[in-house]
Amino acid sequence: MSAFSYTSDQLRQLATDVLRHAAHCGATACETDVSEGYGQSVTVRKGEVETIEFNRDKGIGVSVYLGQRRGHASTSDFSAASLRATVEAALSIARFTAEDPCAGLPEPELLARNTDAIDLDLYYPWPILVEDAIEIARRSEQAAFAVSPLISNSEGASVSAHAAHFVSANSLGFMGGYPSTRHYISCVPIAQGGKGGKDMQRDDWYSGWRDPADLATPEAIGDYAARRTLSRLGAKKLKTRQCKVMFEAPLAAMLIGSFVHAVSGGSLYRKSSFLVDSLGTRIFPEWMSIEEQPLIKKGLASSPFDDDGVATLDRSVITDGVLQGYFLSTYTARKLGMQTTGNAGGSHNLLVASSPDAPADIAGMLRAMGTGLLVTELLGHGINYITGDYSRGAAGYWVEKGEIAYPVHEITIAGNLRDMFSGIEMIGRDVVTRGSRTVGSIVVNRMTVAGS
Repeated sequence: MSAFSYTSDQLRQLATDVLRHAAHCGATACETDVSEGYGQSVTVRKGEVETIEFNRDKGIGVSVYLGQRRGHASTSDFSAASLRATVEAALSIARFTAEDPCAGLPEPELLARNTDAIDLDLYYPWPILVEDAIEIARRSEQAAFAVSPLISNSEGASVSAHAAHFVSANSLGFMGGYPSTRHYISCVPIAQGGKGGKDMQRDDWYSGWRDPADLATPEAIGDYAARRTLSRLGAKKLKTRQCKVMFEAPLAAMLIGSFVHAVSGGSLYRKSSFLVDSLGTRIFPEWMSIEEQPLIKKGLASSPFDDDGVATLDRSVITDGVLQGYFLSTYTARKLGMQTTGNAGGSHNLLVASSPDAPADIAGMLRAMGTGLLVTELLGHGINYITGDYSRGAAGYWVEKGEIAYPVHEITIAGNLRDMFSGIEMIGRDVVTRGSRTVGSIVVNRMTVAGS
């Protein structure tokens, strides 16, 4: 039995009612999204329950067009009177909005068709009782404490389960939607050592997937998080230098995220990216490739259509280091005089290929790097996308002759994203998936490390 309050057919009927009323009120075009979601999360700290959260929400967003004037309104009230009032509010806004030649629905031929026939296997509800979620969180935290008596504290272990479904529709005849789930287990231990226990360090690990059966065991998450935390005790500062920098796989995913931001439509048409007019140019080393695959079963960023209803397709974003395509919505594509790439709402599953003969694990990556900095945590938001200048607080490990010599903290790594992208020496096979990006650790040939 579904835990949703509304069936998919009821969401479709609500969307149909919105479109019908918009047409009745004189809108030349309309699009709407109807959604419902629910979930729960628990956090345990030092064996005691710290938080229990439940959420259940629903909403309808309506965008109407009067020619090339657009108005938008939303509501969480699904009553017929509220739907009519929301449509009329959007129309009122549109009447007082300046015309925008790029506003409007996508070209009809680009819209996804027969979406009900595409099952991406995204829905795995986890009807876990609160008591069972608490027990899983406790098991994860206890596994962390069991690693060493130096793990004496915790920021908590958490378990969350979330489900949602939605329907998107527009006045061109598009209608599609599906249910999906996301579940997580995380643990954040604190280690205390040194004279008088004055040296305190924290680290974390988590597992998040569509299907709870794919999650790592709570014990494995807690154990690994604890070992990461312990390894940071005795951290030192580094003297300022230039050296190779390895971004551990989860941070490598963030680096790829910076690339996506720089070649996304909003940044490009506003001229707020250092990669404006970069289509067809080499950005990465000639051996590097990035594929976008929106239709991966169970993928965390899988979808048969984007937020505009445009069909998504597999494509090559980077081939032989050369940029093959931007990330564009219908609106941003028109601003650039181009065609949408089906990326309204963001990128889909991005698979970054490992470099030829890449080591299979991070230990092999360290041996291949030789001497340099392994970064496992980044702090702050020091990225200027207009110039590409990059400066972030960091922590990690100093590596000598392929082995970790000691942990480091209170440092800053700096460079320019253009140089960092072109200076990638290796991408490992120690891949992780974080959101829409799947990638291994990345070694950049030269960055400035500022310390004492």
